[in-house]
Amino acid sequence: MNYRQFGRTGVRVSPLCLGAWQFGQRTAKADALRMVDEALNAGLNFIDTASGYGRGESERIVGEALRTNGQRSRVFLATKFTHGVTRSQIITQCEESLHNLQTDYLDLYQFHAAPATIPIDESLRALDDLIRSGKVRYIGTSNFLGWQEVELLWAAKEWGLTGHVSSQPAYNLLDRRAERELLPMAQSYGIAVIPWSPLAQGFLAGKYRRETVAPKGGRLTDYAGVQESGGLDSHSQEQVFDVIDLLVALAAEKGCSVSQLALAWCMNQPGVTAPIIGPRTSEQLADNLGACAITMSAEDQRRLDAVIPPGHMLVHYMRATSAPRARW
Repeated sequence: MNYRQFGRTGVRVSPLCLGAWQFGQRTAKADALRMVDEALNAGLNFIDTASGYGRGESERIVGEALRTNGQRSRVFLATKFTHGVTRSQIITQCEESLHNLQTDYLDLYQFHAAPATIPIDESLRALDDLIRSGKVRYIGTSNFLGWQEVELLWAAKEWGLTGHVSSQPAYNLLDRRAERELLPMAQSYGIAVIPWSPLAQGFLAGKYRRETVAPKGGRLTDYAGVQESGGLDSHSQEQVFDVIDLLVALAAEKGCSVSQLALAWCMNQPGVTAPIIGPRTSEQLADNLGACAITMSAEDQRRLDAVIPPGHMLVHYMRATSAPRARW
């Protein structure tokens, strides 16, 4: 497995990150524990979770898995704080995450969304103190807009605080908005980009097709208002299925699955460090891991750009955070 530099840090991570948001919810604990071992055995060394996933259950499962297999030291472990961004809330949530994950430190501690009313320097000072105490190694963001990322970097420099090193936006073949500003910003400032939902919540897995019934148990069926008898009610645009049809054709040419091709596309976009996969089962995990072996050519990119141009968005269930400017 070819490991990648994590932004401007000295850390090297696997080209895919195991996302644990389904652990303890749609993925039973026993299955999740097994999947962590399978991912690590395959070479992944990057796991992402959050205190809000399953009210902490995801963190607890990941913590138990790493304690049981003794692999904590080789894993770049990331989590997020979700309920408020005051100094006391950040510190309290960090302690809770450390307890849940059964670890003395977090490799990456992330804002789950941009703060709307709390002065950003208050949040940054709390995070800086956690870094100085040894409880956090690096800080990152999730669901920030490009200008919010730059403003955060400016604030850290202005007050002499530790700046963030990573960004976690929604990014996939059906939602390419990150290419407008966020990805160029990340490349300019050496920010690692770890996209969430690289398969558009399963829509790019190849199981949703034009004029077909949505499969039971699919993530979109459960969460995005997909009607079992009518396909995808909010994603029925012809352009969306043009993208799916081309992915199916390209996957057949390469002898891989549609999901592997969609992940390989995301992995190989300029500025992307490691897409976050969210497999529900071991079978889905194995399929996702196969994306690491897929090669994308310039011609593949040209054909895909023809049906979904750079910067365009065709799905509308994933919206970037639009929080107002924070107070200073």
